[in-house]
Amino acid sequence: MSECLSYDAPEPVFAEPWHAQVFAVTVALNEAGRFDWSDWAARFSATLKRNGVHRELNSGDDYFNAWLETLEALLVEQGSAAPGDVSQLRDKWEEAYLTTPHGQPVRLAGE
Repeated sequence: MSECLSYDAPEPVFAEPWHAQVFAVTVALNEAGRFDWSDWAARFSATLKRNGVHRELNSGDDYFNAWLETLEALLVEQGSAAPGDVSQLRDKWEEAYLTTPHGQPVRLAGE
């Protein structure tokens, strides 16, 4: 009797494209020497604890919102971004995302 092997497509690593993007930006900044990964991990862990994120820690908006919060705070602390600029840009991206028709690329006004 021969067994029939079935191949199921792997689950996506990231639930949303922006999850992958914020992860990639963080890794690129680390590889460029902008911060030490152990420092990043400690900061991210503190953000997760502070926000009470107790759900599955390998996906989901809560997890990546905490990831983004940590990255934004680190960039502000380093002087790479001004707090007001970070908030303003985040708000512009949210507005663009919410007003873009499904399936279309999200772009900021003026791009």
